[in-house]
Amino acid sequence: MSENQYKAVILDLDGVITQTARLHAKAWKQMFDDYLHQRSQRQGDDYTPFDIDADYHEYVDGKPRYDGVKSFLASRGIELPQGNPDDSSDQETICGLGNRKNQLFLDVMQQEGVETYSDTVEQIHHWRNQGVKTAVVSSSRNCKAILDKAGLTHLFDTKVDGVDSAQLNLNGKPAPDIFLQAARELAVEPENAIAVEDAISGVKAAKAGHFGLVVGVVRDSGGDALRQHGADVVVRDLRDISVKPEKTPQSLPSALEQINSIETRLRDRQLALFTDYDGTLTPIVQRPEAATLSQEMRSLLLQLSDQVIVAVISGRDLADVQNMVGIDKLYYAGSHGFDVAGGGIQMQQQQAQASLPELDEAENQLREQLKPIPGAKVERKRFAIALHYREVAESDIEPIQAIVDQVVQNHPQLRQSSGKKIFELQPDVPWDKGRAICWLLDKLDINTPDVLPMYLGDDTTDEDAFQALRDRGIGIRVGMPDEPTQANYYLQNPDEVKQFFQALLKTLNERNLNRG
Repeated sequence: MSENQYKAVILDLDGVITQTARLHAKAWKQMFDDYLHQRSQRQGDDYTPFDIDADYHEYVDGKPRYDGVKSFLASRGIELPQGNPDDSSDQETICGLGNRKNQLFLDVMQQEGVETYSDTVEQIHHWRNQGVKTAVVSSSRNCKAILDKAGLTHLFDTKVDGVDSAQLNLNGKPAPDIFLQAARELAVEPENAIAVEDAISGVKAAKAGHFGLVVGVVRDSGGDALRQHGADVVVRDLRDISVKPEKTPQSLPSALEQINSIETRLRDRQLALFTDYDGTLTPIVQRPEAATLSQEMRSLLLQLSDQVIVAVISGRDLADVQNMVGIDKLYYAGSHGFDVAGGGIQMQQQQAQASLPELDEAENQLREQLKPIPGAKVERKRFAIALHYREVAESDIEPIQAIVDQVVQNHPQLRQSSGKKIFELQPDVPWDKGRAICWLLDKLDINTPDVLPMYLGDDTTDEDAFQALRDRGIGIRVGMPDEPTQANYYLQNPDEVKQFFQALLKTLNERNLNRG
């Protein structure tokens, strides 16, 4: 998301911010099962229990409470009088059953508490730090109680919930009213706001409100259904949606020209140096195996590693990048951070391991289907498949893209990314170079204010690392592409990276000399 285009994020509560959807489903099931059982005994009807997997999402999820009661009962051919909101929970009316469900929910919430989704809370903090407004919307009348119980009230500029809807006479989802009301209270136009939802009715509502971006969140499955009903993008982890400033390397300051400013930030802090390999430590070449590290660059890395932690985070396979660099004392992360080793540490991202059979199948399909296309090269890494098309005729690139798209579609556990003349398939799990760097900082016990992390990279796959360090470290984009970047500085090429490392080394040596 561009920070110039999107000024606010409006998030649904249940299933996006809090895990109360599970509590709601539990309360709905208990209420409906009790009522249906009593009705079957009284009238001799067949008793079919409420199905959380099917009935909850189809008839009640995301809707105002009384609308949910009416919708589910209609699916069973049951008609009841509406009643009114003051009906007691033992009255056989739409409102009476809805009030009974609400009491059951409150009881469950008090007993079990409110769990939150850490990715959402972390991302809301990040958005607010960047000046993006945030609002919460919910069909529930218990929204305020839930936020208070979870300690999240302070994270939102406004809320629009079931209580507000009744007072303002707003229609419930799938009508867009509560999203539009939140936008009005935030003083932003819908096209300048992002709506985040996990329910089909909520996605429909946001789409009907013509919001700039409708994000569907899937915690387990259901991504296809959200896309079909209007979600522009579907994610499992909300941290995958990031604010991207509209800056290009051409508009960034040079890290070489600003070396004094960088040295000032390093004063009284320890440097943790992370760097990409291809295009950063070495120039991009036609054949990846030819991207050898110069002796001068290897010497600089070795000297830097004598004083600070140095890690190479690469899209290459772990063993490949270790062999190409050839310095034992460095830390390495291969396959864009899925495979980490060095200094007695060894980690393979656990969720990604479950995707290995799908990677195997996808690799076989790609090799078979790309055989007729000259120059197409499939490179298998442990946790990724890279399809290089640098030596492919321009007319063959579109057919290659179509083949890759189809293979990804056939393998839902995989996701597609792209870089310089490359398509890549990776496990579709919330992991990237940025998360690998944060994991290393934690693992090495250096995720502290007295450590300044720095990352150098040259490709779109490095933006996750720039994003992760944007508020607490330094990102340096190598090369001069046109696409926006979240880096703080730029260097034109690996030669300038070498000069920058030389300047860093000089600074570190002088600091050690002064301390001595």
